[in-house]
Amino acid sequence: MKRILIVEDNKTLAKLLARKIELSLEYEVDIAYKLSEAKLFLKKYTYFLTLLDINLPDAPNGEIVDYVLSKGNRAIVLSANIDKDFRKKMLQKNIIDYVNKSGVDDINYIIQTISRLEKNQKHKVLLVDDSMVFRKTMKNMLENLFYQVIAVAHGEEALSMLNVHPDMSMVITDYNMPVINGLELTHEIRKDYNKTELSIIAISSNNDEEVNALFLKQGANDYIKKPFSKEEFSCRINNSIEALENIQFITNHANRDFLTGLYNRRYFFENMQEYIEDVKESGEQFAVAMIDIDNFKHINDTYGHDVGDKVITSISEIIRTNTSYRDIVARFSGEEFCIVLKNINKYSASDILERLRQEVEQFIFNVDAANQIKFTISIGVALHNDDTLEETINQADMLLYNAKQNGKNQILFN
Repeated sequence: MKRILIVEDNKTLAKLLARKIELSLEYEVDIAYKLSEAKLFLKKYTYFLTLLDINLPDAPNGEIVDYVLSKGNRAIVLSANIDKDFRKKMLQKNIIDYVNKSGVDDINYIIQTISRLEKNQKHKVLLVDDSMVFRKTMKNMLENLFYQVIAVAHGEEALSMLNVHPDMSMVITDYNMPVINGLELTHEIRKDYNKTELSIIAISSNNDEEVNALFLKQGANDYIKKPFSKEEFSCRINNSIEALENIQFITNHANRDFLTGLYNRRYFFENMQEYIEDVKESGEQFAVAMIDIDNFKHINDTYGHDVGDKVITSISEIIRTNTSYRDIVARFSGEEFCIVLKNINKYSASDILERLRQEVEQFIFNVDAANQIKFTISIGVALHNDDTLEETINQADMLLYNAKQNGKNQILFN
């Protein structure tokens, strides 16, 4: 389990904060009341994050901050000092944030910040700036917020990097750059990624207000004007990532089957219409496979619907691991699934689906210590030619029906 270190001489506050973190988040929390105690903890454990008071009995002038940072730890500073100059001086250090200790709201803010930093770890950010100094500064700030960061010098490099890392969550781009500038880069990115897939933040020292508008019109999510403060930068980046997460959650909820996480029937037909238009030009061939769990009613009647649901979930995972990320896997209803194997011929489709059939046949589902279930699937497969999607699905469905009638646990092709 990950750990957090609180260094705070106010024992009541330290214990309250520790308890809040342990209840809200899955962390072990250690408390040090002095710098000397903090040094012992830091020698013994590795910490995800440290929360540091800057006025300690044996370190009254913020020495704890420099010590913790020198050991490569990430830190949030806690202070009752509201002096603006002092705050500015602290923020110039490589800390994540400076939080005033004024009440419960600040504790809640700390909890939210820790949660945000935890989520940031799964996000990749592409940083594009031709200034090596500025690029290094921003990269350091982003990594301090737990983002995975890739930094490049201009737009052409950025487009190449997106081809290698299509799972990027955000692109932060400068405006004035050689080869391809930030505006051109934004335009190119939006040809392949919409705002629900990738966030774009534009950064520039340009005083022309039209540049701001042009970036937003080309598809940027936000615009930050240089020079900016660390706090502004952090807030805008985190807010954009959070907005992206919220949109993706809503979209995913609408497109996915609630039980298996596979695509639902509605998304399948929406996505396939677009795909069929594309393959009309390329001539790419694809196969539609309808899959049904054999004797599923018997499983439900014997072991109950909860076990039936777990069987469906197990099958969905086997299907997912035996297909490519390019393919479409959907749960159509109950125990029925549909797979579209893209860019494939009959022989390759046969190999993939036979491997899938065998893996299901060999799979054992443990109901409890005394009961196990073995089951099979039947599959009907139709290669798409000049028919409509509905006609191809109907062909696969009829072949599935024939497979069930002819003894089950088999694949029939058109």
